[in-house]
Amino acid sequence: MTSALADGRTALDRGDWEAARDAYTLALAEAETPEALEGIALAAWWLDDAETLFDSHERAYRLYVDRGDRLGAARIATALAWDYEAFRGELAVANGWVRRAHGQLEGLEPTPELGWLALREGELALRAGAGEPRRHAAEAAALGRKLGLLDLEMSALALDGLARVSEGDIEEGMRLLDEAAAAATGGEVTDLVVVSVTCCRLIAACERVGDYERAVQWCDRVSDLARRLHADGLLALCRTQYASVLVGCGSWDEAERTLLEATGVLQARRPPMAVAGIARLGELRRRQGRSEEAAALFEQAGRHPLSLLGRAELALGAGDPAAAAELARSYLRAVPAQNRLDRAAGLELLVRIDPAGERARAALAELDDLARHVATRPLQAAAAFCRALVAADAEQMEEAIDLFETAAQPFEAARARVELARLTGEERHRHAAQDALDRLGVARSPRGLLTARELDVLRLVAEGLSDPEIATRLVLSEHTVHRHVANIRTKLGQPSRAAAAAYAARNGLL
Repeated sequence: MTSALADGRTALDRGDWEAARDAYTLALAEAETPEALEGIALAAWWLDDAETLFDSHERAYRLYVDRGDRLGAARIATALAWDYEAFRGELAVANGWVRRAHGQLEGLEPTPELGWLALREGELALRAGAGEPRRHAAEAAALGRKLGLLDLEMSALALDGLARVSEGDIEEGMRLLDEAAAAATGGEVTDLVVVSVTCCRLIAACERVGDYERAVQWCDRVSDLARRLHADGLLALCRTQYASVLVGCGSWDEAERTLLEATGVLQARRPPMAVAGIARLGELRRRQGRSEEAAALFEQAGRHPLSLLGRAELALGAGDPAAAAELARSYLRAVPAQNRLDRAAGLELLVRIDPAGERARAALAELDDLARHVATRPLQAAAAFCRALVAADAEQMEEAIDLFETAAQPFEAARARVELARLTGEERHRHAAQDALDRLGVARSPRGLLTARELDVLRLVAEGLSDPEIATRLVLSEHTVHRHVANIRTKLGQPSRAAAAAYAARNGLL
């Protein structure tokens, strides 16, 4: 190894990416070798320099092939698969490079390259929702143990853990993730990419299960890691996932700061990774009552599952249950079947759209089954809420509120209190819901707070129409009109229909 190559390796080991790039560039000036190009590419990965990354890796691949170095070529092909998914979101191209790596390794004895290839295949399968991520993770872990490669073994352990959590095996999945993250942040794992990706997988699992306490503990470690590694770009994705946990538990100010900063970093450096963050920011805006901003963010996020879910919520709030149902079904189709936990939000929404309908009963049956087998607090609360809606049972709704509060979900608890007020007619529940929304920071500007459909309903209330008459005029179900009237009263803080109409007239809402 030349001095410049050795200097580049040393700089990478200490996380000095600029020095590593400079050293490998000097080595490349001495001779165009695949080793120098491979080092430049790794430095470019950390520096979010996509152009240099792709150019260097592809040149290195050709040079390894020309040299007849099949292991080197397979290693670079595997890296290119990851590059194309992470920086460009091009899964088809990524899978093409996976196949090239397999071709290079065919017939060879088990090597580290084969283990890392199995790991990348598992990661791509998990992201795409196709294939068998746990089978690939098991293969990678077995090779890691056989070859004495702790980095590979722990990375595979984290992948297996996230896949298990997605499937609903929470206890074992989180145990594996905790173990892998402890090794990654405790200095046992030496590859800094493995360290950062392992931490991100743990935070992603916390988001799926709504585990606020665990997310806080590990995100403190992740933040320290980001500063130490100068890895804001790679770890920004972890922070958007953490922000989603903060949204759920009501820490909206911190969630907003985190989302704006992390999503901005991703948009500038790794645009495909920014889409989920944009959708999460849209969900925060929706909960804050800033519907127009939320709609624009969901539009920007395109067909991302979180965007579909958010648009469905907006459609329901605007009094368009048919559009909401279609978007909810689109969300459920977009969620991989093995990601059982992610289905819960779509199922809950289908119940809320039409609690008396057949689709609601089918969705509730699936949600109940999921809650029995997975038994996370947020999931149990959601199932209880849906059961109360379908049964129109105030006592069950009170139980759901208790579960939401135990699960540290204040927004959902407030929404359930609105339904409890509708079921009982007791104003104290409306006031409690409004107090909770005020504490969260939901907008109180009357016109900005009410959706377009709620304004339509309010105008007809002011004209003196009854709920059945409004339902006929707007071609809605009576249940939908009841819900709109309850939401209007809660948002405007008024004790009755007549008071809401009078308030609207005084404030120019009509």
